[in-house]
Amino acid sequence: MKGTLLSLAQKRYAVRNYTSQPVPDDVLQYILEVARMAPSAVNYQPWSFVVVRQPEMMQRIHEVYHREWFNTAPCCIVVCGNHNESWHRGADGKDHCDIDIAIATEHLALAATECGLGSCWVCNFDTEACARLLQLPEHVEPMVLLPLGYPATPDVPEKKRKTIDEIAVWR
Repeated sequence: MKGTLLSLAQKRYAVRNYTSQPVPDDVLQYILEVARMAPSAVNYQPWSFVVVRQPEMMQRIHEVYHREWFNTAPCCIVVCGNHNESWHRGADGKDHCDIDIAIATEHLALAATECGLGSCWVCNFDTEACARLLQLPEHVEPMVLLPLGYPATPDVPEKKRKTIDEIAVWR
């Protein structure tokens, strides 16, 4: 069905205000299943997901990212990358963990949108404090905080995007 993915992409935006309604377990399971299906370099799947839902733990996660709006999210998925499990390109050793995590995170965000949830990529947080809080092994990096919840304002804002002619070159 042409246009379904485009429609989802058009609806997805950075939500920074959520209702207090909890996200049901079956919805979280579905979102995680969509991320599990994400492609990765050489299919190494160097990711793990920490689902934070308990109010006490959400408050502790807020300590690693100090924004009031973040407090409105009823849950957060901490997307982690395992640099020991990611593919490293032979020619120059480039670690593809960041790329794989970005793909999986966008799968999470699009699945959340499909389920009527909002999300917002957060990468500007204290990763060291987050790793300590979650007791992650040294080779596992918390890379993205993805707060999830029902948007307090359901209207999708207008997106400013470059035109196809500005981003594509045809040869």
